[in-house]
Amino acid sequence: MTLRDAVRTASNTVSQHARNLAEISSDRSAPQLDRIAAFSELIASEIGDTWLRRSRGLERDFNHRHLYLKFEGDNPTGTQKDRIAFAHVEDALIEGHDTVALATCGNYGVAVALAAQLAGLDCEIYVPASYHTHRLAEMERLGARIHRPSGTYEDIVSFSNDEAERLGWYNANPGNGNTDLQLRAYSSIADEIVGRLGQLPSTVAVPVSNGTLLAGIFQGFERLYDKGHIKGLPRMIAASSTDKNPIITSFLSGSKRCIDLKPEQIRETKINEPLINWHSFDGQEALDALYASKGHAYHVSDQKMKRMSTYLSQKEALQVLPASTAGLIALSEQPEAEHSLRVAVLTAKR
Repeated sequence: MTLRDAVRTASNTVSQHARNLAEISSDRSAPQLDRIAAFSELIASEIGDTWLRRSRGLERDFNHRHLYLKFEGDNPTGTQKDRIAFAHVEDALIEGHDTVALATCGNYGVAVALAAQLAGLDCEIYVPASYHTHRLAEMERLGARIHRPSGTYEDIVSFSNDEAERLGWYNANPGNGNTDLQLRAYSSIADEIVGRLGQLPSTVAVPVSNGTLLAGIFQGFERLYDKGHIKGLPRMIAASSTDKNPIITSFLSGSKRCIDLKPEQIRETKINEPLINWHSFDGQEALDALYASKGHAYHVSDQKMKRMSTYLSQKEALQVLPASTAGLIALSEQPEAEHSLRVAVLTAKR
């Protein structure tokens, strides 16, 4: 099978200021505290604070008011994965590791490879042998070493977990005790949304795969609420490929527990691959967020995602990965409540 989850970027670059900081953070002879401080400043300079803007075109064409787009393609490698990748590499530096390991089908691998290069760490990336992603060459150019064991993505996560433990490498995989760090990394998106809007949105829509992004954003809103910065919580909307994600199917069946799908029933396409899996590593956290926020979940077809990606390219001058539009599609098809203010998170550049 060919799974084209590539997010096309001319290059994976950061600013000259970040490169200057990387001269310190990547120098293994430098004091550890100096390396950590430089890398933390690099993260503050380069990661997150992605743009949020109102889409009057979508409002007119889909008969909505106050619809905003949050574009994560602004991150260095073109996806939201940079947020968790750089957080993990910073954690690896703090813990004194020289090597970081992970399993990926593409985008996350590029993000960790770039972060590891800037921090002076070795990077071991495991990609299922049957998967073919355009981003392998990018990972290699960034200095990562690629391994191609057989099995599903879930199998390869388990295998790379074992290898990291056996060899003493830092483990940057989903689950495996890393959920809290990844949720914190994504929670800053809530701060950015409230900061830019100056108020709480009524609804936030997110494409889901493992569920980490949606759960992290909702955790961010919960933290703002607990601190008294906002007076309520937004309704979270989850969207994914039709019948190919356990978070969506569990919610729509009324289950309070995220129930795995059957692997043999999952079929990848070049459109839906970034969204699908039979086991969502942080699916329970995402499902809990949907119920806690009185949210909803939606199935979205490949055809709708492709059409929305084309629409955004032609009408909004946005080059967006089709799978990234799932949340926006769900939001655009939802009846609008009075005085609503809605945000759709677009997770990746084409």
